[in-house]
Amino acid sequence: MNAPDKARRRVDALREEIRNHDYQYYVLDNPEVPDAEYDRLFRELVELESAYPELLIADSPTQRVGGAPLGEFSQVEHAVPMLSLDNAFSPDEVVAFDRRVRERLESEADIHYAAEPKLDGMAISLRYEHGTFVQAATRGDGRTGEDVTHNVKTIKAVPMSLRGQGFPTVLEVRGEVYMPLAGFEAMNAEARRAGEKTFANPRNATAGSLRQLDPRIAAKRPLTMFVYGIGEVQGEGLPGTHSGTLAQLAAWGFRICPENDVVTGAAGCIAYYERIGARRDQMAYEIDGVVFKVDAYAQQRELGFVSRAPRWAIANKFPAQEELTIMKGVDWQVGRTGAVTPVARLEPVMVGGVTVANATLHNIDELERKDVRVGDTVVVRRAGDVIPEVVRVVIKRRQKGAKKISLPRECPVCGSEVVRAEGEAVARCSAGLYCEAQRKEALKHFVSRKAMDIEGLGSKLIEQLVDAGRISTPADLFDGTRINVEILASMDRMGEKSASNLMAAIEASRDVTLSRFLFALGIREVGEATAENLAVHFGSLESLIKACNDPESLVRVQDVGPIVAEHIRAFFSEEHNLDVIRKLTGEHGVRIQTFQPAQYESEAFANQSFVVTGTLSAMSRDDAKAAIKQRGGKVSGSVSRKTNFLVYGEKAGSKLEKARELGIPLLNEADFLKMLDG
Repeated sequence: MNAPDKARRRVDALREEIRNHDYQYYVLDNPEVPDAEYDRLFRELVELESAYPELLIADSPTQRVGGAPLGEFSQVEHAVPMLSLDNAFSPDEVVAFDRRVRERLESEADIHYAAEPKLDGMAISLRYEHGTFVQAATRGDGRTGEDVTHNVKTIKAVPMSLRGQGFPTVLEVRGEVYMPLAGFEAMNAEARRAGEKTFANPRNATAGSLRQLDPRIAAKRPLTMFVYGIGEVQGEGLPGTHSGTLAQLAAWGFRICPENDVVTGAAGCIAYYERIGARRDQMAYEIDGVVFKVDAYAQQRELGFVSRAPRWAIANKFPAQEELTIMKGVDWQVGRTGAVTPVARLEPVMVGGVTVANATLHNIDELERKDVRVGDTVVVRRAGDVIPEVVRVVIKRRQKGAKKISLPRECPVCGSEVVRAEGEAVARCSAGLYCEAQRKEALKHFVSRKAMDIEGLGSKLIEQLVDAGRISTPADLFDGTRINVEILASMDRMGEKSASNLMAAIEASRDVTLSRFLFALGIREVGEATAENLAVHFGSLESLIKACNDPESLVRVQDVGPIVAEHIRAFFSEEHNLDVIRKLTGEHGVRIQTFQPAQYESEAFANQSFVVTGTLSAMSRDDAKAAIKQRGGKVSGSVSRKTNFLVYGEKAGSKLEKARELGIPLLNEADFLKMLDG
């Protein structure tokens, strides 16, 4: 059956609209419509193409996902080799590179360099003919790569056809396919839940995704791409500089790294390296350095190539974030909630510019899954302020007799029994507040800014007071015989004025909201949002404690499931916890405000549950949450099927990914502000 003209026109219109939405979402990160509307358009196009197969074309948006698995990869010979770059590891080497460039060009003037982050992904070449995507290939050995068209076409940041006009007849675009950190973490978390193998890092995950023979697997992976250059070009249409070419590629629909810049001379290169290096750990993707390229193509041609690399470009690498070292042993640490966690003792090694001698092993499940043993050669990773971790074991280097590691039976701090609940990865000391390690951490949490907010009572002072036997429970902080100006002034680095100020802060903290008090108690998995929901639901501490006799009543609270309900019930069933609360609210005069529902500005958000994530520009997240509550809405700390809306800003992470998976309506900041005004 021939397709009617009306269907042809509708298919053309749908393709154009979907391509534009893909461009807005995946390239500009500025979605114009909710996901549900996009899905409706996409389904309509699928239905029309199914009804009229003759309308199906290779570059239709519906052809990004699907296709039969390949039997093997075919080879692609690069018309213009994809050469590697020489490396620099110090400012002196960058200065030397700039000197060589100026000498070869016989130029006394400063050189303009295109500067860009060096992404830690997989280099890919995209070929377009007459504006239509026809092939994608890996770098391979630089001259011959593998055809990965079937996988790359599933990446929605890669245009199937170019926007605008004036592009060359043949255009080969080169760039880096990578996996954003938030997507990588969410993918690994899902793999762990399913009992599947996880990836060691985003680069390995990217390479593994692109080398799948089945494109349906790649389509499920959170891949995206920045383009950074060109290869073969037939025809006109490109400017005479690298930076100008990238701007033109952006106009044709490609995604360009927003950190790209043009700098002048060696000093400009070094300043760029330092600027990007300072922001490296806040970026949404991994980089391992920066790249400098002579900006003018005429100068690039004059400089030429050596056998394996261009003379006009250099990669200025950051210190390595992964290194090999030897596992010497394991120490077991006890946290605020009693979690007993393994910490690797390592042969000291320089990682990311810092000497690392200890690294986290997370928990006993992770230790067993990675099969880490004393004496093993291990890969240690450190990124910015993140605690160094043991990533994996180099099994081939395992020595005979490497000793397995087992969970201790007794708490290394207090000697109490270590217990591990069925189905949980974390083992815990059973002593609660009576364990010194838990005592210190519990007290630090109790006085923290979002809990009782006792200004001036820092970690070191709490440790001194515990070690001196002055305090052992939160109630002791308000006991004048244990804490007073004279006692505080006798502590290290404390004077009489500091002691007086701290006593005033303790006195001021006696009046506290129910939600802050509940958060301060440190009940497992009861964060700020859950504490506030409990306060709203029960109104008073007495009502909450009474409700613990009926766990079903706890589950009826927003954001409280059976596991959290059990943690709450267990906490308030312990007599020593109730004893501390009685002392706080009785003889020591802590006054908990009974919760009074706010006078809402309106009921616009009544019975609606919101989650706020990422960085907002027009307001803080706290302001956004307050605005929701003023309109009768509820704010949750986690995404679930009960969530009605997710409000997201920049650098939104796993919560945004989960909301997309669950089909939760998404509101960017502009959408949210309109909703507030509505």
